[in-house]
Amino acid sequence: MAFDTILFDLDGTLTDPKVGITKCCQYGLRFVGIDEPDLSKLEQFIGPPLMSAFQEVYGITEEQARLAIDKYRERFQDTGIFENELLPGIPQLLANLKAKGKRLCIASSKPEPFVRRITEHFGIDRWFDEQVGGSMDEKHSGKAEVIAEALRRLHIPPGQTEHVLMVGDRRHDVEGARVHNIPTAAVTFGYGSMEELTKAGSDYIVSTVEELEQLILGK
Repeated sequence: MAFDTILFDLDGTLTDPKVGITKCCQYGLRFVGIDEPDLSKLEQFIGPPLMSAFQEVYGITEEQARLAIDKYRERFQDTGIFENELLPGIPQLLANLKAKGKRLCIASSKPEPFVRRITEHFGIDRWFDEQVGGSMDEKHSGKAEVIAEALRRLHIPPGQTEHVLMVGDRRHDVEGARVHNIPTAAVTFGYGSMEELTKAGSDYIVSTVEELEQLILGK
């Protein structure tokens, strides 16, 4: 299968945001009475929209989740956003794909202004035809909605997605792409377990950036 357009998740797929996201979650949750000293337990919030994730995991109300997110962003916007690093091999992957004429787009649940600041900070923004993120109010942050907006900006009509590939590290990436009949490549070097990615039904599962490049280029 030849893929012409590649949609990339950001957190856990292109970058490792563990320190920033977990510390910001820890900070935000304290304001609703949840004290979690073990940052590793907060890794589950890397990837999915925080509004629903906070409510599902901790059983808090929408109002409490919104307060936690507001406080999360208070720390994230100037500090947590840069407690982050590019995954090894990603700049070369993006450069190689663009050299082969692929269209690249970010499709992330992270608010779009944050997505753009991160890619600009790391100097990878130049390789993307579009960068699509969720809304700041979390109302339009589901992966299926983000992908729909990406397809709209890329002028890809519904039903003509067979040459599009979604690359991500969590089940939300797989499930969101399935809504639009887009094949998926799940990466195991992110934050989703092999069990999670297998159960989600990803079309392809790759363990290295090199394997991902070979898949996209049809080698």
